[in-house]
Amino acid sequence: MSQKLKVERKGHVLCIGLNRPEKYNAMDVELYLALADAYGELQGDDELRCGLLYGEGQHFCAGLELDKWGPQFASGRFPELPPGACDPFGLDPARRVAKPIVVAARGVCFTAALELMLAADVRVAAEDARFGQIEVKRGIYAVGGATIRFVQNIGWGNTMRYLLTGDEFDAREAQRMGLVQEVTAPGEEFAAALAIAERIARQAPLGVRATLASARLALAEGETEAARRLLPDLQPLMGSEDVKEGVASFLERREANFVGR
Repeated sequence: MSQKLKVERKGHVLCIGLNRPEKYNAMDVELYLALADAYGELQGDDELRCGLLYGEGQHFCAGLELDKWGPQFASGRFPELPPGACDPFGLDPARRVAKPIVVAARGVCFTAALELMLAADVRVAAEDARFGQIEVKRGIYAVGGATIRFVQNIGWGNTMRYLLTGDEFDAREAQRMGLVQEVTAPGEEFAAALAIAERIARQAPLGVRATLASARLALAEGETEAARRLLPDLQPLMGSEDVKEGVASFLERREANFVGR
């Protein structure tokens, strides 16, 4: 694993830290591929139930290093991912991590930083966070998913307000629009995000993954298709150990101990 990424297991949570603090955790191609490998580790290990993405130091991520990515963009494609890796931006459905990811953000959060957040599922930001999808100021446009997912998350008007101007916005504005779900004091965002990730990890893993898959299906293929699949996709879960444990814990009025089977 690259030194530009820090990966640590905390129980069933995989903590993934962008580790270029001297560069405000700006993403070069090496860091992108290392992050894809870490997402692949999260995906492939049944003991891991949730990911937590954060940035080492005072800033989450200053975005892509455009001078490093220019040739890649000129080729018309993202870097080829190694076997077992997952797409950090979740643009390839076949290689998108199927487990939840929580993000802890602070300081500078520009371009790719926002797109990593939008590809994740729950976002916590410190009060000092500064967000900006500023590609139009550099002669290009956002290609990591912002043009798609911002509309899904914050609506058309808010999306165009910030994508077309490249203006920055702060954590409270991000919370108002629904981009982030919790705002903390600077330095407390990681603990708050970890608490959410650990709570997710205590739930039934098969149920969590099915919930995420159903919600993503509704976005990708529409409400009618997602509704059609609700009961058929629930049926395979009904014989699992976790459903039996869930019923038993309900009847015995205790917290369930799920095993992911």
